[in-house]
Amino acid sequence: MTLREFYPEIEPYETGLLDVGDGNRIYWETCGNPEGKPAVFVHGGPGGGLLPANRRFFDPSAYRIVLFDQRNCGRSLPFAGDPAVSLKHNTTPHLVADMERLREHLSIDRWLVFGGSWGSTLALSYAQTHPAQVTELVLRGIYLVRPEDEAWAFTPTGAAHLFPAEWAAFRDAIPAAEQDDLVGAYGRRIGDPDPAVHVPAARAWMRWEDTANTLLPLPPPDVDDALIVAFARILHHYIAAGGFLPEGGLLAGVDRIRRIPAVIVNGRYDMKTPPDQAWDLHRAWPEAEFHIVEDAGHGGSEPGTRDRLIEATDRFAGR
Repeated sequence: MTLREFYPEIEPYETGLLDVGDGNRIYWETCGNPEGKPAVFVHGGPGGGLLPANRRFFDPSAYRIVLFDQRNCGRSLPFAGDPAVSLKHNTTPHLVADMERLREHLSIDRWLVFGGSWGSTLALSYAQTHPAQVTELVLRGIYLVRPEDEAWAFTPTGAAHLFPAEWAAFRDAIPAAEQDDLVGAYGRRIGDPDPAVHVPAARAWMRWEDTANTLLPLPPPDVDDALIVAFARILHHYIAAGGFLPEGGLLAGVDRIRRIPAVIVNGRYDMKTPPDQAWDLHRAWPEAEFHIVEDAGHGGSEPGTRDRLIEATDRFAGR
């Protein structure tokens, strides 16, 4: 079988900053065919920002591709790399409302929603809030933000067993007296106004976050302190609040989206969002097409995962 390759690199034909209230403006861009089927790409993190490669999951001749940076990250303003920037108005309901405001701003009636990792969380949240506006869902690396999912990432009983050296570095950046609550201990440091405190804490937090990003290890990204601080601040803000999700979480809202055509893809060896989360979503939503990619981890660009995702967007282009 020939695997699908990414579509060629493209540049936006239109960009802007949309005022979404609370002093926030979100960066957005549109690529591909202005008359094509609308699709919105929802990036991960939270706090990750969009990347040029995100445009390449879609046939640019068939889709009007919309991408945006979520509040306080990427090119959205104000930027969370400044510790003085408040995250009070950065929650999942705010991000869902931003997506809907962007849809209306672009005069789009309905669109395909594509999200991976945290992007799958936000895509599901948006679809459950605005099901009539979603034509299809393409979801990768399912992240449900349940207590057991966070225990996998932030206690010694989960991913620490697979990455013992990396876990030790993450744990030992915090004094032993505070190691029983690493999320809280890191939060105090990441939120400290002193760069001598929050920069090393943010870097240690993000080194652990990056550990399981791909099936095979890659060199850590070389990014500046402001980007690291922004990502760490936003990510911690959401984790500490359980993703700002409603009572019962995302599985409780599946009935609202059951009739939306959907594809769920997860790597068998995804150590960041292990496949039990995708499996639980599949059991709650058996109508959705479900794929476990046997030779993949968390990354959306890994060949088997990429193939399933692009096959889905190609198929949905004609609906």
